Amino acid sequence: MSLIRYALDHGWLFRQGDEDLSVDGWLPVQKVPTQVHIDLLANNVIPDPFVNLNELAARWVNEKGWIYKTQFKKTKASSASESVITDLVFKGLDTFATVLLNRTEILKSDNMFLSHRVNISGLVKEENILEIKFDSAFLRGRELVKEHSPEHTFYVRQTDIGRVPVRKAQYNWGWDWGPILMTAGPWRPVYLEQYVSRIEDVWTHYEVNEDLETCSGQIFARVSGENSALVNLSLSLGDVAVWEKACTVDPNGLASSDFQINDPELWFPFGYGSQTRYELKATLTSGDEKSKLIGFRRSELIQEKDEFGKSFYFRINGIDIFCGGSCWIPADSMLSQISPQRYHDWMKLMVEGNQAMLRIWGGGIYEDDALFDACDELGVLVWHDFQFACASYPTYPSYLESVEKEARQNLQRLRSHPSLVIWAGNNEDYQVQERYHLHYDYEGDKDPQSWLKSSFPARYIYEYLLPKIVKEEDPSMIYHPSSPWGDGKPTTDNTVGDIHQWNIWHGNMNRYQETDQLSGRFISEFGMEAYPHLETIRNVIRDPEQQHPGSMMMDFRNKAIDHERRMITYVAENFKVKYDLPSYTHLTQVVQAETMHFAYKTWRREWGKPGARKCGGVLVWQLNDCWPTMSWAVVDYYLVKKPAFYAIANALKPLAVGVSRPYHEWTPGHADPTAPARDTRFDLWIASSRVEPVSIEVTVRFISIRTGQDVHPPLKLGAVTAQPNSTTEVLRDHTIAVPNSLLQDTTKPFDLSKYDPYVVYAVIKEGGEVIATDTAWPQPLKYLDFPSRDVRFKALAIDKISVSSARPVKGFVFEETRASKLSDNGFDLIPGEEKVIDVAGVSLDSLRYTYIGASGGSLEVAIE
Repeated sequence: MSLIRYALDHGWLFRQGDEDLSVDGWLPVQKVPTQVHIDLLANNVIPDPFVNLNELAARWVNEKGWIYKTQFKKTKASSASESVITDLVFKGLDTFATVLLNRTEILKSDNMFLSHRVNISGLVKEENILEIKFDSAFLRGRELVKEHSPEHTFYVRQTDIGRVPVRKAQYNWGWDWGPILMTAGPWRPVYLEQYVSRIEDVWTHYEVNEDLETCSGQIFARVSGENSALVNLSLSLGDVAVWEKACTVDPNGLASSDFQINDPELWFPFGYGSQTRYELKATLTSGDEKSKLIGFRRSELIQEKDEFGKSFYFRINGIDIFCGGSCWIPADSMLSQISPQRYHDWMKLMVEGNQAMLRIWGGGIYEDDALFDACDELGVLVWHDFQFACASYPTYPSYLESVEKEARQNLQRLRSHPSLVIWAGNNEDYQVQERYHLHYDYEGDKDPQSWLKSSFPARYIYEYLLPKIVKEEDPSMIYHPSSPWGDGKPTTDNTVGDIHQWNIWHGNMNRYQETDQLSGRFISEFGMEAYPHLETIRNVIRDPEQQHPGSMMMDFRNKAIDHERRMITYVAENFKVKYDLPSYTHLTQVVQAETMHFAYKTWRREWGKPGARKCGGVLVWQLNDCWPTMSWAVVDYYLVKKPAFYAIANALKPLAVGVSRPYHEWTPGHADPTAPARDTRFDLWIASSRVEPVSIEVTVRFISIRTGQDVHPPLKLGAVTAQPNSTTEVLRDHTIAVPNSLLQDTTKPFDLSKYDPYVVYAVIKEGGEVIATDTAWPQPLKYLDFPSRDVRFKALAIDKISVSSARPVKGFVFEETRASKLSDNGFDLIPGEEKVIDVAGVSLDSLRYTYIGASGGSLEVAIE
């Protein structure tokens, strides 16, 4: 017989473990997978924890136990033959779970990241009751800390120390962007499976030769049950079988065969080639089969000594890839709410934003198959941290055993996805080692057993256990001990490995204009906070009296340490402060967008050329949110894009132009704030990810901010060749004659009424079509006046609007909503240029907008 699966997704009930919630104790569950907050909310036991201050009203849930139960009948297959095996399968239990079938304990679990299969063939009755008892992970974590404190010192940089010994999504204890919601429940599917024999898994270990002309390796299948002596293995492309073989199954249930494909069709990241996938299938003579879509690609992490230290960049199928992208946190505080379509929508945003790589952060989960399926389909590269973050983790035997099981299971589950190119051991745990001066002698101590006895025993996990498991389960996979990490050197060393550049926002609170001083070989975290759009704020802060910056509800929602003083510092350093909600929201968004603009274009410039790749990638912290909030996310919880998203998209275009002006400090000590007025130097470069040279036209204009007139004749550079997959430096320290409007006698008082600064505006065209632009404004923007911009709107079609202005406009932003979809936002307007925007989901006349210096923070569009 073929395998039969029965989903146990409906008919569940739940109750609190130690007391009733209703008259009869049990409350209905809408569906499984689920988590307790979803069910409590559906039954009106708790208010929506995403609204107002309601998170506090749900905190009691964290310290309670919960019981879920359902009933199922004996199936016909169970009675048909004694050889039929019946398994209960739990794809994920959150977290301390005891499972009983007909009051008999069949499973205990203490790891959210594990799946479980239990043979219940001898326990099934005509009517069956399945119960799952969940203990409070919050309380159990604290108990484990007490139990193991004599042998291990627990250090934690974020939230409660009780999270450290618990193998559960660490952000459930709260983080500096998310609430404290200690979930519990059957968070991934539960089902019955019946079979005589079945395919457990089918996978490959392969290598694509350096010349890309051959793909060879081994194909494996693991089989269990009776009548499983022979399995047919095959690879198909479309409807055509390209390789097939019948293989015998050894006594351990393993079948394998060598294979080779000549001239394979390879899987590429988007923008570099197609996302070709083959069907890999294993079939038993009994009828059971398992198939998956796999892609073949050659993946390398290039770490070579060079003039800057040691490189760190990815090469896929022989092509060097600048990995501009984002970091990813769990997309919901209640993970069971995330549908496959929602994952796909998120990954489509990566492609829309020209983002090549997604880094899955180590304080969440081993991500869902749906996310990887979307990345495989769309061509997004994935960096995945193992699930350890910001702590000193223990290494007692039962903990290591659990870690090994979770690592093996998740490597086996995800190893066939071509999008997944690197595993990292943890997030920032070596920074914890540095902060608390834990023992770490990378060069002098190479004995893993000694590491277990040190004050930093988790080194054993990151530098011995995990790389060993990766090598065994997925031999060609890249492994990196941590993020950040570089050859055992300090985690801030910008000459080797990857760095987390938090001297913008955190640390020294450098200005975002200083990104050229903050580079590294690969920047796997940096960020700037911003408010989401007004609709999102008003949807979760529903008291109008609280809808203003600095209110109790606004402050409570932003979990970042010292968020208010940091945010206002960056706003006030750069802009004239307006403190009403629409205006302040806009200012924070422009600060974030400007940070992205400076960072991505500056660090992408350092991609350089082959042999001189100073910076191999930039990943913003963060792409997404787990609830509606103010955070570093460039897209909010509802998938509404902030202006920063578009700034990244424009900086990462396949062909992008960059223009920059010298940075002059304006507030320290005796700085001369008039110096930028006399400095006309600028740089101009082209960043290309195209694999062929491109001939382009370059034009540079110099436009008065006050009048909108050109203060200097445009520079028309004619045909410039953008070198393939490189940065082409076009102009360095180029100067123009100081415009008359800026010439002032330095021996006399500076006359601000005559101060007429200008914007440097660069345009590149290919085949006569504009493909990229960039602007460089005098800094800081707060010193500039923006009277009468004369912004105009025209409807070009029912779903297309043009925006223009008589004088330069900074930070033009349309308010976005869940319904609206825009092709661009958060842009500058230049006299003589029309900005054309595609609009979907809303009518043109319903749009609202603002810009720096506008009369209000939320203005109605008036279409001519």
